[in-house]
This record gives sequence, C-alpha cells and structure tokens, in this order.
Amino acid sequence: MINLKRDDDPSPIKLILTLGIAGFLSGLAIVGIYETTLPTITAYKAKVLREAVFKVLPGTVQIKELQAEQDDSIYAGYDNKGTLLGYALTADGPGFQDTIGLLYGYLPDKRVIVGMEVLESRETPGLGDKIYKDADFKANFIELAVDPTIILVKKSKGKKSAPNEVDAISGATISSKAVVRILNESVAKWNEKL
Repeated sequence: MINLKRDDDPSPIKLILTLGIAGFLSGLAIVGIYETTLPTITAYKAKVLREAVFKVLPGTVQIKELQAEQDDSIYAGYDNKGTLLGYALTADGPGFQDTIGLLYGYLPDKRVIVGMEVLESRETPGLGDKIYKDADFKANFIELAVDPTIILVKKSKGKKSAPNEVDAISGATISSKAVVRILNESVAKWNEKL
C-alpha cells in the first residue's frame, strides 16, 4: 500500500487560516484603493459632465443644476446676458452590451434637440462605439425635431428626409436604435415638466 500523505504536509486548519488571511488582506487592499481613488474619479466625472453641458447647449456661458427626479440630472444653460437658452438633460437605457448614458441639449420652446454627447458606453469597439466616435452620427442631433417622435432611418433605405429622423450607423444599428429609444423616452418624460 502506498502512503500519499507526507509528514511535512500542512494541516487543513493551517491552509484555511492562510487562505482566510490572504482573502482578508486582498479585500482590505481593494477597499483601500477604491476609497483612495473615489474622490479623483468623482471629480473627473463632474468635469466631463460640465464640459459636455457646454457642448450640447451651444452659446451657453453659465450653467445651473436644477432639482431633478431620482438619478436624472438637469442643467439650465444661460447666455452671457443671463437669458435661458435651454436645458441639458441626462438619460440612460440599455444598449447592445450594457447601459448607455447620454447628455442632450433640449430647447422645449422649439421642441428640438441641439446636441448629444455619450457619457457612458460599453458598446462593441469598432461598431457600437461609433455612437460617440462617428461625427456624422453625432451631427444627426443638431436641430433634431422631437415631434412626433425621433425616427431611425437605415442608410440602406436612403438618407433622412425629415427633421425628426436620424441616420443609423451601418453595422451598429442596435446601438443607434438604443440612442434613439433613450432620447424618445427621456423627451416624453420631461416634455410637460419643462
């Protein structure tokens, strides 16, 4: 009979104790790093959001954050005379891969979107990421009418012909649809409140 246990093998209690200490130290390191970097990450996100507000509301020189519902953020944009130009609204929803977070400029009196920036996206690199990399797609959201709703037009069927249409991105139709759906839902939610 062969004896597989050696005399110098550690006991199960010693193995469990070693694993427990290693797990505790790893968890402590992760929490410490998270807590240390959180203020920097939060400040960076606020800076990116602020810069995006100025991009989606042309002519804005001053912004004011307004009281919003739940996780939504609303920013009022003013010109140098203090005249209200419009609102920058956050919106998010499911995309192809994960949640897509948007910020868009909206003029409720004219019922048009005047700009759109993607704040958060994990869409497929090379395809879905065109929702924020493709200048032609982003240009769809300048003076985009929201009445009756925003409509996505596939490029294979021609170019957009109405002020409420958006040209889809070839190869990233699902991501394009997601952006249009998110905007339609957000506009419907905020239209009467603004």
